[in-house]
Amino acid sequence: AMGVLAFMAEGQTPMLAPVGTSAVVLPMDDKKRWVFKTHPNDDVISEGVVAAMTKRGVKTVGFIGRADPYGENWYKTFVPMAEKAGIKIVANERYSQKDTSVVAQALKLVAAKPDAILVAGVAADAAMPHSQLSDSGYKGHIFQTHGAASSAFIKIGGKKVEGALIVGPLLAVPDEIPDSFPTRKITLDMVNGYEKQFGSKPPIFAAGTYDAGLLLIRAIPEAAKKGKPGTQEFRTALRDALEGTKEMLASQGVITMSAKDHSGFDHRGRVLMTVKDGNFSMVKD
Repeated sequence: AMGVLAFMAEGQTPMLAPVGTSAVVLPMDDKKRWVFKTHPNDDVISEGVVAAMTKRGVKTVGFIGRADPYGENWYKTFVPMAEKAGIKIVANERYSQKDTSVVAQALKLVAAKPDAILVAGVAADAAMPHSQLSDSGYKGHIFQTHGAASSAFIKIGGKKVEGALIVGPLLAVPDEIPDSFPTRKITLDMVNGYEKQFGSKPPIFAAGTYDAGLLLIRAIPEAAKKGKPGTQEFRTALRDALEGTKEMLASQGVITMSAKDHSGFDHRGRVLMTVKDGNFSMVKD
């Protein structure tokens, strides 16, 4: 998404990006105004992580994240929020998603003796630092970002990721969605449809693609009123229609876009989960 951003802006063509990092839409500028991110921004998830840490009396945190825009943006987002809540960052490490070991980083994190550790990884690669922290004898809370809300995380991590605390989307715990959640029906439609077609639970990036479709279904008819598909008038009108999305129910929550917010998700649809007996389970704080 980052690599093609400039080309999309030059061609003045809207891009819907089912990616984790907020760097594709923030900070907003003339290029990023053509991009729409179909997952919650990191600050929405980070707010939930900090709240969960505070409730558990966490005062010190170690951080380990991917050495890429996802990990870097998470560090930049999380640290100010944590510090504002009175939580001190005592260690800061990175790893590559292609690494086969992070033992050195894990030992440094354990040596810093933090009350909790936050891992900013995605799917299977998020399980590696978590597993090696467990092997290194770390006994504190290990938090994960929404990037870990994937069956691949549990498949690779196995028993070593039991007890992980993850702030992520409702679709990871479909059987536990309260009736009061406004997006319950859409989330279940997406999960059940995916399982019927592919025989497995959907990863969060499938939800990002699904929600991109919902956004387009809503925006295309509006854009077609102002221009013929294939013209610049249509592409510009499509961008404007996407930006004008208000209170749209999606599989990951409720979306309200604006000129400054091209993700649009708020806390509705965000839940605290843990890994229990090889499955995600909602934590009722």
